[in-house]
Amino acid sequence: MPDRESLVDRHVGFVHALREAGVPVSVAEGLDAANALRAIELGDRESLRAAYAATLVKKPAYRPGFDVLFDLWFPASTTGLRAARAGGAADPDPDTATVPELREHLAGLLTGGADPELRAFAQAMVGRFGRQESGPGRQNWFSYSVMRALSPETLMAGILRAELQDGERGGLAEKTLRQRVGAGLLRFEEAVATDVRRRIAEDSGIERIARSTVRPPLDQIDFLRITRADLARLRREVHPLARSLAARLTIKRRKGRRGRLDFRRTMRASLQSGGVPLAIHVKPPRPHRPELVILCDTSDSVSSFAHFTLLLTYALREQFAKVRAFGFVDTVDEITRFFAPGADVVQAMAKLADEADMVRFGRTNYGHALERFAERYGDAIGPKTSLLILGDARSNYQPPALDVLTSLVSRSRHAYWLNPEPRRQWDTGDSLASDYGHVVPMHECRNVAQLTAFVETLA
Repeated sequence: MPDRESLVDRHVGFVHALREAGVPVSVAEGLDAANALRAIELGDRESLRAAYAATLVKKPAYRPGFDVLFDLWFPASTTGLRAARAGGAADPDPDTATVPELREHLAGLLTGGADPELRAFAQAMVGRFGRQESGPGRQNWFSYSVMRALSPETLMAGILRAELQDGERGGLAEKTLRQRVGAGLLRFEEAVATDVRRRIAEDSGIERIARSTVRPPLDQIDFLRITRADLARLRREVHPLARSLAARLTIKRRKGRRGRLDFRRTMRASLQSGGVPLAIHVKPPRPHRPELVILCDTSDSVSSFAHFTLLLTYALREQFAKVRAFGFVDTVDEITRFFAPGADVVQAMAKLADEADMVRFGRTNYGHALERFAERYGDAIGPKTSLLILGDARSNYQPPALDVLTSLVSRSRHAYWLNPEPRRQWDTGDSLASDYGHVVPMHECRNVAQLTAFVETLA
């Protein structure tokens, strides 16, 4: 473990790396973590990990990135293999043992080895198989070369033959053993990946490998850089997120609003105190649920943002008196019908793309879409309506139709514009962000965290 001065440097660098990776850590939380280090044995690495996690990690989604960064900033020392197995047999030398001997040793660890032993073996295997020369005096480290050399996924059949009798095959014993070995394989793969990252960090610098290795938490992934796998995960998170958000909104309404004075009940109660109104009674507040009209750009450039926002809004539809949605590229169509209660998410998205009439020539045109919306669906906007526009305000240098937008906004109760682009990119190229922003307040909305905060404000 580093000395006191270097430990402070490591602490500061680790906290900074967490922030860079999207894990929110305040100054106070960083100080709490530093104080927690005084209460633990610094030589115990797992206690150090637990102290940092308890003070810095606020959501389960932040834990995977935290663990990766912790292993980079506070790596375990490379100790090599144990001198002897519990049965007294010496472990094979990682530098001279044959591959079959190493595979046999790994099979034993998968069935009966402790985590420290598995990690030590993984470190030794990275040292033997993970290095590849990339030029004079240069080397790279890879996980796949270790896994290819040992092929641990092919060990299952041999382990089952060695550990089970014929009568146990196909039953609960085999299922249990498969689960244990499968979990061990995952731990081994992660231990190999962790040691590869450590060695790359030693060669190239911790900051560099941290930036390229750790993905931000799901709620902070940029909508415009989202992958198909991330979008699938977000779709699975829509309804849990909506339930949590709806509960918070309901509590806010109950606590934040009081009804008007109930004069009759107050005066009746005052008779008990000689006409002095000691207790004030109020009428139950009228439930106010806004009507919501969503006008969203569904072009390819912002499709992930539009789809997820629509899904979340419709998952929250009980928070609004009425929800109507309209999609556009260069013309507009109502897409409310695709989001009927109980509709399958993937099917709704597919039908939306195939059946909705939102494309004329295929180039985004906000001005023409606004004009067509006003002509065909202008009656959707009224004094009880909140108008929500979703899009990047990039209109391919076409006329913006600001007068039409001004008319729509003037008829609505509230109007908001969510832009998934970073604010620094507004007004660049064909962006009309400032022009539209003078008519409708425009908010940066690049990830789920920002969208969640906005929905709380809206409802």
